[in-house]
Amino acid sequence: MTRLTAAMAPKSVLEIGIGTGLSLFDYPASSRVVGIDLSEEMLEHARKRSASLPDRDITLRYMDAEKMDFPDHSFDCVTLPYVLSVTPNPAQLVAEARRVCRKNGVIIVLNHFSGSRFWWFLEQAVRSLADRVGFRSDFTYEQHILAHDWKVESVTPVNIFGLSRLVVIRNV
Repeated sequence: MTRLTAAMAPKSVLEIGIGTGLSLFDYPASSRVVGIDLSEEMLEHARKRSASLPDRDITLRYMDAEKMDFPDHSFDCVTLPYVLSVTPNPAQLVAEARRVCRKNGVIIVLNHFSGSRFWWFLEQAVRSLADRVGFRSDFTYEQHILAHDWKVESVTPVNIFGLSRLVVIRNV
């Protein structure tokens, strides 16, 4: 996902769910990068990583992605790596991502989507456990991506057997 973002070289990037900041090294040096997360512990790791990139414009903040305090149209690119299926209200997260992404900006979603015949049995088997840890194993592409009035530019299966998809969206 970050390599795709690097190829686009946006002026500004928001990564929702920055975690420990593993992705920070792959964003273009010319981009202003803002990462948000709900875990101060994870952000502390990300801050240590960002300190090793002193020539970069990186800001890390504790923030709920469903209620961001950024102004409308603040970012050229918004990335959502594996956060849609773990957030309490995915539709609200999508609405916020769209709000802070400039018009004609890019939203990149990397997420597990259910529906693969190969994984159906496994998804059903882990469903009760997944629900307890806050992960939706029955997270559908149709409901959470195609239901919105944005423009899906590309969809690429990733990881083993295409369990996840990299979705590039134009924010119209």
